Amino acid sequence: MKKIFSNYKSSLTLLIAIIIGGIAGVVFGTKTSVVQPLGDLFLNLMFMIIVPLVFFSIAAAIANMSGMQRLGKIMGSIVIVFLGTAIISALLAFIGTSIVNPLEGTDTSAIKNLMEQAEKPETSLDDISMLRQLVNTFTVSDFSLLLSRSNMLQLIVFSVLFGLATALAGEVAKPVAAFLTGGTAVMMKMVKIVMYYAPIGLGAYFAAVIGQLGPQILEGYARGFVLYLVLALVYYFGFFTLYAYLAGRSEGVKIFWKNSFTPSITAIATCSSAASIPANLECTRKMGVPKDIAETVIPLGANMHKDGSVFGGVLKIVFLFTLFGKDMSSPSSILSILAVSFLVGAVMGAIPGGGMIGEMLILSIFGFPPSVLPIIAVISTIIDAPATLLNSTGNTVCAMMVTRLVEGKNWLKRSFSRSETV
Repeated sequence: MKKIFSNYKSSLTLLIAIIIGGIAGVVFGTKTSVVQPLGDLFLNLMFMIIVPLVFFSIAAAIANMSGMQRLGKIMGSIVIVFLGTAIISALLAFIGTSIVNPLEGTDTSAIKNLMEQAEKPETSLDDISMLRQLVNTFTVSDFSLLLSRSNMLQLIVFSVLFGLATALAGEVAKPVAAFLTGGTAVMMKMVKIVMYYAPIGLGAYFAAVIGQLGPQILEGYARGFVLYLVLALVYYFGFFTLYAYLAGRSEGVKIFWKNSFTPSITAIATCSSAASIPANLECTRKMGVPKDIAETVIPLGANMHKDGSVFGGVLKIVFLFTLFGKDMSSPSSILSILAVSFLVGAVMGAIPGGGMIGEMLILSIFGFPPSVLPIIAVISTIIDAPATLLNSTGNTVCAMMVTRLVEGKNWLKRSFSRSETV
């Protein structure tokens, strides 16, 4: 019990601070704006860190990938499985939020004050052509522009290319890979230091937000949490069973549910995909997944495959779209919501409360003011445990599906025949 509390200590502390801030906002109303600078301080500290954190973490992860047997086929299968499950997650979440919008009926007129006070993007996405929009979404015209939090997706593209080039350069680039690894460790420590101030900063900012928007938004958070839990249960029991069936038919379903309890409990107890890697590796071994596939899928999935975060991404985007009165019914809006939620699942760090990068990506791509970051940061806090459950345990059933693609339909029979021989 003490260990579980220790793992959740930071999330619980943030949640308590946010609750206190919310109560203060309800009681004191607009007077809580006096504490907003305390929240601004926290946001500015995170904004200072976010660019180097994204670069080092993504580039280091790719630069340090080592070659393995059947790597090409395994990686191709991983892309298919990760992409397929993430798309299904995004679609399910969008359908859920379309049926039950957490902020439906909420008075959002007060949000205009935040928009007027915040900086606006220089160019609206509606003012440029589709091809130009595509170019601007993934690239910038000058390297210096990558050093802005407004160009998060472009920075991710650069980081992926840099890490890939480092890996392909081989032995001569080992010092660069080591530098990237060290840089990642340093940035993570900086985040940890800043997060000590997070309860004060987020609590103060949330008090100011509730003071301006009114207590109605609290009902939106409650409905959003209930909606997320329902979607999580449907996905966990329904779609994980479907994936296990696709991987190994009825025998695959039996094998998955027989071995999924330990990694599921580990995910909930640690609230960290990274901390769940050992349990997931042991689980996939018992499921008969070959060692090289498991040791590729599980660590890579902990960093780049998070169906629970995709759910959360859709919920956050819908939350902001509703607050700012943006249209969610047009085909372009639907596609952009699904695409960005998929990216959010790919870039979120495999650490407790690691949603900051994904949230900045949402603000950057859709042009929302950075001042509304705490609004969706609260969502990350309240869905942390069920999101980690889907993120982490989902990688085990994905490992089964990748094995099915690489080894063929009789992989389960061959795997357990080998284990009996051994």
